[in-house]
Amino acid sequence: MQLRARDVPPRAAWALEQAGVHPLLARLLAARGVRRAAELDPALSRLLPPVGPESGGSPESGGGLKGAPEAARLLADAMAARKRICFVADYDCDGATACAVGVRGLRMLGAAHVDYLVPDRVCDGYGLTPPIARRVAERGADVLLTVDNGIASVEGVQAARELGLQVLVTDHHLPGPALPAAHVIVNPNQPGCGFASKSMAGVGVMFYVLLALRAELRARGAFTAASQPRLDALLPLIALGTVADVVRLDENNRRLVAQGLRRIRAGHMQPGLAALFEASGRPWAKASAADFGFALGPRINAAGRLADMTIGIELLLTDDAARARELAARLDAINRERREIENGMREQALLHVENLFDGEAALPVALSVHDDSFHEGVVGIVASRLKDKWRRPAFVFAASGAPGKEGELKGSGRSIPGFHLRDALDLVAKRSPGTLLKFGGHAMAAGCTIARDQFDAFRRAFEQVAAEELDADALSCCMETDGPLPAQYRCPDVAEALQAEVWGQGFPAPLFCDEVQVISQRLVGGEKHLSLKLRHAGEAVDAIWFNHTGPLPERPRLAYRLDVDEWQGQRRVRFIVEAAEGESLE
Repeated sequence: MQLRARDVPPRAAWALEQAGVHPLLARLLAARGVRRAAELDPALSRLLPPVGPESGGSPESGGGLKGAPEAARLLADAMAARKRICFVADYDCDGATACAVGVRGLRMLGAAHVDYLVPDRVCDGYGLTPPIARRVAERGADVLLTVDNGIASVEGVQAARELGLQVLVTDHHLPGPALPAAHVIVNPNQPGCGFASKSMAGVGVMFYVLLALRAELRARGAFTAASQPRLDALLPLIALGTVADVVRLDENNRRLVAQGLRRIRAGHMQPGLAALFEASGRPWAKASAADFGFALGPRINAAGRLADMTIGIELLLTDDAARARELAARLDAINRERREIENGMREQALLHVENLFDGEAALPVALSVHDDSFHEGVVGIVASRLKDKWRRPAFVFAASGAPGKEGELKGSGRSIPGFHLRDALDLVAKRSPGTLLKFGGHAMAAGCTIARDQFDAFRRAFEQVAAEELDADALSCCMETDGPLPAQYRCPDVAEALQAEVWGQGFPAPLFCDEVQVISQRLVGGEKHLSLKLRHAGEAVDAIWFNHTGPLPERPRLAYRLDVDEWQGQRRVRFIVEAAEGESLE
């Protein structure tokens, strides 16, 4: 493992410090591309507006969100005619929060008939399909509104229109070569959209549609600026979905998350979120973006992986605290089951990868693993674990559980910087016709379906594409850090201040790096974790390295995060070790 310090533009760090930003935080923010203190202002007034100058927005705001004004008019007309609106959601946390935000938002704005439907991961697959369109029509809906999906659902949208449904697609994924023939599409990544935040999650796109709808209804006289519904009450849900979907936290997304966290810390949130904090043992008064990514988000995602995402959506929709606690307990139990399945699959997958070593042969440049015992709802998580462990693009396959698809394998892949996974699958499809039945995705995550007897052909073709595009530097294990931590900032107040900031994808949490002296070390937690007593800048400090059992030398160079350990009323800084320079991957 190599540890490399991020570059810190001195002029930017100085400007931030002069604007009153804490010196350490100024250094961290400058290293992440922040140049002006105004970028740190979380005020709602600084959010990008949903409409640009072409639709009456301010010229300095840039382009608006293409399709938002048309979506607002479609929904306002539907509400006026008391039409039935049905959401088609996705089965992950972004899809669940987007659905909850949409349903809650439309009801707040006066919609009388709002329903939703979420596909089953195993039986239905991803997105709006013709069978899903028929089920929506059978429910008596007039308007079909997708959230976090639909941009690639060409056949599903066509089927919905043939059934007489109006179709509004809201999505954030990259479009394919052909757009669906929806009545309106709202997606910052569709051709011709000048909206500056291309990284919004599906829940963010739905929120912007609601903002445009509220403006349209206000213009129609439904309410005034003073009497209009407060859509900012939805921001806790938007913050959760944005972080859980691991989209890049650009300036606009950070504002959405910061506003959601501010409300949660004040106790203003939906009962379902409060119940999730309770079930995960996290205090909502100190809520952080990490809670969304590692505690709340996984519990909602577990429903879509192993059970029915309806449980997660109902949790986010209910206003009954007792019902919320009941549903959160169910999600917590499902998540424990997911962890058990994942642990078993991960161990089995590791054995498969280790079997790829042949004597002194090097590890393949890309990893493909399949086992009949794998659960298709967890393959993406296991692929991510393999990718992290060996810094290789990784695909994990499981047998399809869909009726009539017994001869197919469903795979989920995760990639490393410099290797576009969806483009790699496109090359595999072109070079080895018939290998892929279908595929899709993005640079860092993708999925595909193959015939069972095509696994070896896929593995060879995938490795060949990776070997052509990845060199030794790309495959080398290097971790970016924020350099040394000055001793005066090794205190609980600084640690808690850093934890309160919004960190996430594309805006990583602080990771410091120092040479330290190991005073003592021992295994704890069933001999799974390494507990350490270190000497840092002349003073003793506790540390722990989770899921690491190898002993450290006397003076290692460690990468670590700051944590606050509370014991018997005392608050002390603790280091959470992430890596040691020169340490090989286990």
